[in-house]
Formats: sequence, C-alpha cells, structure tokens
Amino acid sequence: MFDRLSSLIIALTLVALAAIFALMAGGDLLSVLILTLAGVAAAATVHAALPSSLPEPGAAASEGADAPLVSLLHHPDFARWADQEKEPVIGTANNIVTIANDAAIQLLGRHIVGADIRTAIRHPAATDYLSQPDEAAALQVINLADFPRSGQRWTMRTATLSGNERIIFLVDRSALDAADRMRSDFVANASHELRTPLAAILGYVETLQDMNGEADQPTRSRFLAIIDREARRMQQLVIDLLSISRVEADRFRRPTALIDLGAIVRATAAQIKDGEDKRAADIVTRIEEAPFPLEGDAAQLGQMAHNIISNAMKYGRPGTPVTVTLKRKGEQALLSVADEGDGIAPEHLPRLTERFYRVDEARSRSVGGTGLGLAIVKHIAERHQAKLHIASEPGKGTIVSINLPLKAGD
Repeated sequence: MFDRLSSLIIALTLVALAAIFALMAGGDLLSVLILTLAGVAAAATVHAALPSSLPEPGAAASEGADAPLVSLLHHPDFARWADQEKEPVIGTANNIVTIANDAAIQLLGRHIVGADIRTAIRHPAATDYLSQPDEAAALQVINLADFPRSGQRWTMRTATLSGNERIIFLVDRSALDAADRMRSDFVANASHELRTPLAAILGYVETLQDMNGEADQPTRSRFLAIIDREARRMQQLVIDLLSISRVEADRFRRPTALIDLGAIVRATAAQIKDGEDKRAADIVTRIEEAPFPLEGDAAQLGQMAHNIISNAMKYGRPGTPVTVTLKRKGEQALLSVADEGDGIAPEHLPRLTERFYRVDEARSRSVGGTGLGLAIVKHIAERHQAKLHIASEPGKGTIVSINLPLKAGD
C-alpha cells in the first residue's frame, strides 16, 4: 500500500512528463507553465487528503478481538427485557447475583442482589447444580420440589455466558401439577364410582344364574330390582361425566343465543313435577311473570336448574317444600332453590362443587347422587358469567342461589 510521500512523488513525475510532452508537441511556454502549476496544485491537494498511513490488512479485526467484551448482564437493554418477563430471571457472575427482575425479587426478596445464588434460592437441587463448574454443568431442567413452600414446584434452567456469568430462569409449575393431580383424582374417582355399581350388578346376575327354577319369585324380583337400580345409577354417572366434559369443552365459548330464563325454569320444574319422583308434589314455584332475556345455552341452563332442584328434593325432608324462586334483581336474574333438610356444616360448603365430593357418602349413594351435580352447575354458571352461592344452616336447610346477568336494555 502506498503512503502519502510515494503518492506525491508519482503525481509530480506525471506532471513533469505531461509538461515535456506538451513542449515537444509545440505548445507555447506560457501554456505549459500554467499546466505544470495546475498539476502541482492538484498533486498537493491529493497529498493533503490522503491519510498519513493506511492500516494493514486485518488490523481492524485484531483491534476488535483485543477490545474487552461488554457484559450482557450490564447492558441496559437486557435489564429492560428482564423486567418485562413475568417469570423470575436472575443474572449471576461467579455465582453472585448481579441482576434480578421484579418477578425474582418478589419471589425471593430484594436482598438476593449481591448474595450468592446458592443461598438465595435455598434448595438442595439448585445448590448442587449451581456448585458445578460451568463447563461441567450440562444444560438441563432442575426440578425444585416444595419450593418456595410445601406443595409447590418450580423448575430452574440456566444459560451459561462468558466470564463465569449465568442467566437463571425460574418457572412456576405448581398450577400444572395441581391440574395433573385433579385429572388423576378424577379418573380414579370415576373408575371407583363406575366399579361399585358394576360389581353389584355382576354379583346379583351371578346369583340369579346359580339359582334353580324352584327359587321363589320374590327373591328373584328383589335381585332384579337391585340390578335395575345400580344400572340406572351407572347410566346417570356416565351421563353426568359426558355432561361435565361437554361443559368444560365449551367454557371459553360465550353463548350468544337469546333465550328466556323464565320459560326454561318453568319447563324444567314442570318436567320434574310430572315425573315419578315421590317428592314431585313438594315443588313450589315462585317465578315472576316478566320475561328474563339473556344470552345463554338453553340446554345447559335447563340442566343447571334441573340439578339444583333435584338436589333439593334428594336432601330435603319428605313432605317439606322445595321452593324454586326466579326474580329480577337490578340488571340480573336471581334463581334460587331452597329446601328444608338437615343442612350442611360450614366446613363442607367450600368443597360442595368439587367433583365426587360428598358430605355423607352413604346417604348420597342411597338417594342416587353421583357427586357431579353441583360441579356441573358451577361450570355452567361460569360459562354464563353467573355467580353461584350456597348458604346452609344445619337442621334448617340449604339455599342454592345463582345470579345471571340479563341482556342489557331488556
């Protein structure tokens, strides 16, 4: 690469050669002199514009390689990104916490900044993993069971940077674990509920098959009645399982059909009154004549009304009224069903809408309950943005109330 001096010498040489050729070509002395001076001025301008020395090839690259690396953890954009993350993010250098986002501080406390990450997280699995050298720690997800409290579970994973720096990500898996447990419990309870009547059916069928033709008819009729009852109970359980499955599948789809809740409740109560239940005559309806327009699923709302009326008939004392009330309350419809039964102790009330939860398991089975009725009611109410409330007083009875929003302007 030429430097500034070499470029000037070459330019002046070219100017001199141009002047010589001009004189040889017959040009006058004044024109040649002017041309020479212009060439010298141009060469001087070029000489001044050139850099004093041009860099050698690869010089820029070597300078960048020798320059100190800027820590990612101290870059302002990293801190901005970390604070936008909803899950805890922690940056460490030599296992000392240098940065923690808002979620991490909320989980572990503000004191963790500047502390050793192994004492900040305080979990044996995390301590063992973070104590390994960076090159020895394989990329993996670490389970933190019972962290930060018993019954919770978080996972930890790390990204190793240069300069003994790490980014640590913590993710809360407690809700997923709870959902898995609920799913497992549901399958186990459903299997148990189906197996119980099925075992009774099979047992009585085998007994009938072993009976000889001389067996008395009353015994045979009694066994067949038990088989029929257990089969119907199993059938109802399957129906309820399918119902709750359909309701859960629709829970994120808001119903848009315009229906009259008053007509649905009247039809449901009339259907139960016309049935074969011995307590059908105990139903008392107090439904206002005004229409109750709302956006809803008519079939599901009918099932909701049927379930709470049937529950009141099952658990209320025979001969006492089952009062079905529907009235306006501001911009809402208030549906309530009251019975005069034994009532429910306060400690049971929060769990009544759990699947297969029963206050008195033996009594529930004897009256044909599946343990899913109120769970279905709860899901239907949630889909219709309604509020379910259960009030009960032992020895006096229970009231199940549902507030449903009416269509605006009606």
